[in-house]
Amino acid sequence: MTSDQIVYQQRVRILDHARKSGNVAATCRTFGISPKTFYKWRNTAAKYGLSALQPKTRRPPAMPNATPTHVVELLLTFAITMPTLGCRQYADRLFDQGFTIGKSTVQNLLIKHGLGRRHQRLARAAAITALTTGLITEVAVEDDPFGFCHWSGKPGGLVAVDSFYIGNLKGVGKVYQLTAVDTRTRWAMVWLVHGTVNKAVSVAFFERIYKTWAKMGFPIEAIVADNGPEYKATKFADAVAAKNVQRVFIPPRSPNHNAVVERFQGTMLQECWRPAFHRLCFNNVRQLQREADAWCHTYNHQRRNHGDYMNSRRPIDLLELSS
Repeated sequence: MTSDQIVYQQRVRILDHARKSGNVAATCRTFGISPKTFYKWRNTAAKYGLSALQPKTRRPPAMPNATPTHVVELLLTFAITMPTLGCRQYADRLFDQGFTIGKSTVQNLLIKHGLGRRHQRLARAAAITALTTGLITEVAVEDDPFGFCHWSGKPGGLVAVDSFYIGNLKGVGKVYQLTAVDTRTRWAMVWLVHGTVNKAVSVAFFERIYKTWAKMGFPIEAIVADNGPEYKATKFADAVAAKNVQRVFIPPRSPNHNAVVERFQGTMLQECWRPAFHRLCFNNVRQLQREADAWCHTYNHQRRNHGDYMNSRRPIDLLELSS
């Protein structure tokens, strides 16, 4: 029972006591109130009903340093349209719009509106989508990060590659994501394939990223991948050797040794795929590739990375610094 409910019941009890006793003065002495207050309550109840005796909630005072309403509305829009971001990323989005706000303030505002946790924002986004388009999926769960990785001193010096199973999508089928992330700049490239990833697909992906980095002016010198069959295949090794690229191996069952690409795939899952699957239907791999390309462009050129290594920089910043 809240304090407002206690006050309401006390007022109703006072009016009921006066009605039964027929003596207003005695009732006021018993409950310690003035006759003026009693008659005010009785007139209000007679005119508007007993429910009008509920205490009026006080409006919170307007503090001079409070976050403006339009900024809060923009933050809540980001929280629903991009529910898997963290408070730092929301603060970055607001800064890009011209509003400077601290990450702790962002978190406090999200908590105030019931959106402080990622699963709450995902659930709200899924509910809105279900009401508007009929799409609905399960909310996301937290993923554990990785902490160890290889590193290179220049762009293209060491590129980490990996295969990531997106899922068996309705209307599309099994979809895999092939990912390449430069360990120096964190520049990422993604290629989506329909069906199982084999040695032919891995070779084609390597040819793609090699040509792309060559056009950017930073030929790939070494490549690191896990021990998946598509990367241990002789055909893949021959393709890498033909370009005079060194193949770096990691210990078996040690994905943390390829943490750069593993962390990127976790970020893309949270910030790209899960929000996309909450609001969109995909009918083919081409649509998925367009979604991935648009997000990767944002990741490489706009999104700030707050890791210890990147220190709020973007991949394009490190790439330009190395030019």
